[in-house]
Amino acid sequence: MPNSPSDRPRRITVRRRGPILVEGPVEVELEDGTTVSSDRFRVALCTCRRSRRYPWCDTSHRDRSETGRRGED
Repeated sequence: MPNSPSDRPRRITVRRRGPILVEGPVEVELEDGTTVSSDRFRVALCTCRRSRRYPWCDTSHRDRSETGRRGED
């Protein structure tokens, strides 16, 4: 039974310039109501929406961050 007292809380790790890491397995409900799932022990959820595999992170945020840093120097 979900959310029962015996369930262990999921750990979610938030990174400033990266994805949200969630201990899996997980189900994610998208804006259109569809559900995607992963049975991996940890998943990275995209927060920048640049990922070609959205909602899963494919590290597309790195290209933007590195370019931005070079321009700031």
